[in-house]
Amino acid sequence: MNLVEVLRTAIFALRGNWMRSALTSLGVIIGIAAVIVMVSVGQGTQAEIDKLVSGLGSNRLDISGGGGVGGGGARVAAGSRYTLSVDDADAIRKEIPEAQYVAASLRGGTQIVFAEGNWSTQWQGVQPDWFDINEWSIASGRAFESRDYTGAAKSVILGDTVTRQLFGDQDPVGQTVRLGRVPFTVLATLKPKGQGGFGQDQDDIVVVPLETARRRLSGSTALPPGAVQQISLGVDRPENLSYAQSEVEDLLRQRHKIQPGDDDDFTVRNIAEVVATRTQTTRLMSLLLGAVAGISLIVGGIGIMNIMLVSVTERIREIGLRMAVGAGPGDIRKQFLAEAMLISLIGGVIGILLGIVGALLVGKFGSLPVALNGRVVALAAGFSIATGLFFGYYPARKASLLDPIEALRQQ
Repeated sequence: MNLVEVLRTAIFALRGNWMRSALTSLGVIIGIAAVIVMVSVGQGTQAEIDKLVSGLGSNRLDISGGGGVGGGGARVAAGSRYTLSVDDADAIRKEIPEAQYVAASLRGGTQIVFAEGNWSTQWQGVQPDWFDINEWSIASGRAFESRDYTGAAKSVILGDTVTRQLFGDQDPVGQTVRLGRVPFTVLATLKPKGQGGFGQDQDDIVVVPLETARRRLSGSTALPPGAVQQISLGVDRPENLSYAQSEVEDLLRQRHKIQPGDDDDFTVRNIAEVVATRTQTTRLMSLLLGAVAGISLIVGGIGIMNIMLVSVTERIREIGLRMAVGAGPGDIRKQFLAEAMLISLIGGVIGILLGIVGALLVGKFGSLPVALNGRVVALAAGFSIATGLFFGYYPARKASLLDPIEALRQQ
């Protein structure tokens, strides 16, 4: 029997029991659709993690004040008290050569006003390296100069969201805005970054020199002299990150006179470790989702095997007649294997269509990121073919090994 005859015979046999064939393919349909949706969600989540890495920087450390034990033995949350200073940042810059960029910063909330418009936003008081560490670029205007940092200049750089809310299509450079009650001159605007890895709007920000923030915007917080909330540093090479973290911790413990065994009054956050933990969690989630989809395919394959075994039992006399008129074991095996693969392929095609639609719906209405591409569809099609081939082989082989004389005796 040639391939065309094998397919024609398989289609004729499946049409004779089309309802049973449709129900048999249901397991494959669900399994293939699940593979496409789950893999698409896994790849979309991984893409979000890559975006997070690019937004935060993979060779960066963030040091926050607090994290030690306050009065009465209660642990103090990171950033809740001012235990870091500009002198700490200067010491890190001077004594740790692996620290390529170092920037101390203060932050807070404010109402920014221009003409009749106003917007509630976050301000950041920064040192020069802050822009390099956070990978911010100037869209228009000029960056802060040395005299702006040393002279506590009333100059501000606006994020894209703040610019659009206050100025629309106008050029804000050179305009005067008020942060709280203090007038500031707009020096520049920042290039937009969009949403961050944790869902925040990174462009909803205004940036001022650190000394400006201390003198003009932090008056009501009673800052200790030279105090800062955070010190960020960028390491020259990612492989030096752990070493730099250890050096920073040792330096700050020495500067803050923290005795062995006492808790630190600061917290060092390694962005690479945060991202690695999230990546591992996502990988485990993807494996779990893939296992669920794989189980669905196995169940569908077992259904195909079960129905094909039933079909062999029902058609023993037909098999005997075919053998009696010249069909060999190979022809019988090809026929039943073709039937199993047709059931799997039909289910695979329907499952692929449903999986694509399901992935698009999850991406549109769900909260999970989805990345649908041709490789996912090709993977699903490969699974479909493999399922029919694997689970259809045993029934086909069993049919081909029947004794034609014994088969003809069956009523």
